Amino acid sequence: MARRTGRRASQSNTLVQPPYRQLANNFAPVEVLSPEQVERIHASALDVLEDVGLRVMDAEARSLLREGGFKVDEATEQVFFDAERVMELVKLAPDVASVRGKDPQKRLKMGGGHLAISAVGGAPFVSDLQRGRRAGSHADLCDLMRLTQMLNALHMEGGCSVEPCDLPQDSRHLDVYLAACTLTDKPWKPQTVGAARARDSLEMAKILHQENNDQLAADPVFMTTTNTNTPLVLDAEIAQGVLTLARAGQVICVTPFALSGAMAPVTVAGALVLQTAENLASCALVQLARPGCPYIYGSFISNVDMKSGSPAFGTPEYTLGAQASGQIARFYGLPFRSSNVTASNAPDAQAAYESQMSLWGAITGHASVINQGAGWLEGGLVASFEKLIIDVEMLQMMGAWMEGLVVDDVAIGMDAIRDVGPGGHFFGTAHTLERYRDAFYTPLVSDWSNFENWTEAGAKDTSVRAHELCQTLLKTYEKPALDPAIGEELEAYVAKRKEEISRNGL
Repeated sequence: MARRTGRRASQSNTLVQPPYRQLANNFAPVEVLSPEQVERIHASALDVLEDVGLRVMDAEARSLLREGGFKVDEATEQVFFDAERVMELVKLAPDVASVRGKDPQKRLKMGGGHLAISAVGGAPFVSDLQRGRRAGSHADLCDLMRLTQMLNALHMEGGCSVEPCDLPQDSRHLDVYLAACTLTDKPWKPQTVGAARARDSLEMAKILHQENNDQLAADPVFMTTTNTNTPLVLDAEIAQGVLTLARAGQVICVTPFALSGAMAPVTVAGALVLQTAENLASCALVQLARPGCPYIYGSFISNVDMKSGSPAFGTPEYTLGAQASGQIARFYGLPFRSSNVTASNAPDAQAAYESQMSLWGAITGHASVINQGAGWLEGGLVASFEKLIIDVEMLQMMGAWMEGLVVDDVAIGMDAIRDVGPGGHFFGTAHTLERYRDAFYTPLVSDWSNFENWTEAGAKDTSVRAHELCQTLLKTYEKPALDPAIGEELEAYVAKRKEEISRNGL
């Protein structure tokens, strides 16, 4: 963390941050469920799978599940899951998953107390203080990827930070992948909407890493996140994307969108049952596609505003849902995905306290990966440049907290206490002077000056300071090194696929 050694400033000396590193949570998780309650949710989820089933809209996935021992009703597309067989398959998934970036130092574990954080992903709109709210563009996407590369608290690209709506819908994923390959050397996320987009990501990963299928499978480069259509539906395109990436040995995270009162029962307990049932079914399908494929238990439980039907995020229910989901994931021996979310329409106090509630639930619930870790606004509709920076500040603070306290003779500083004695101060002691640079958390955008100094400096609030830091970072961004021949091969692949899509469709 910034309070330890390894602090470094950007070229403009305006950015002080910890180095890029894997986070580990060494504190005990907060457990909001009793062991009996976990067992009851587990048993209820299995009852749902056996009695109600899951509608699987892809014929290939249904065939795989039938061959795997499950009852399939082709007329309704429902699959009914035998409880014992489901658990046999779920036990094949490892308890720790890993991915790597182009930079060999940027390797991440998820599970076993390890935590990885990804940037915002999938928003159709983007906003900043200068240009306001607008449809996402390719230029915005690239700028968000540049910021993701520069901010060490973000371990992974978010999976298309914002939709480049100025590009053709059927081929824009290729431009997204090319930007991820060239603008960052961190792990990046592919899209799972259909087999073609998934295959393109794998082909481009082979070019980027100069590896074959077996090498990518042996040491995954992708964690992909996707959703069921809660309640109890897996659509055809998502199933095809999941199967394609699972067969390639990449890390799969399927997340039910279990909004209590809308797509799930109005109680958190009911939403947990539905979420668990959909995760168990999805994990079983993944294991049938490739036994031992890494699978992450996805959680996104929240509630809705019952007056409007709009999703509410960062609520007490969201925090409890994250902590409970962590318990359930550990019950199955699976890594656990959570998120940093808010329903606020601006990077304001509401955005901060809702994000802090969601982060607190994720981290105390021992999330293995936090999706949408920075930049999410307006219930996920907007990727905000200012919110990206504000969230990174919170993530750095959480990382410092996870380090815990050092209590030894040096840290206690008895000699300094004796030297100062009653009524003195510690500003000038050798103990302070030798350690003050690394003793405390160093803020990214927080302003700790007094009112008079703050006013004299322009009385800039957090969102203004975050906006200015974004501009500074983008001006000082440096592209990560990439062999020119690899860059040319990637561009040639994109051009060839765009021509094929133009001629034959996706």
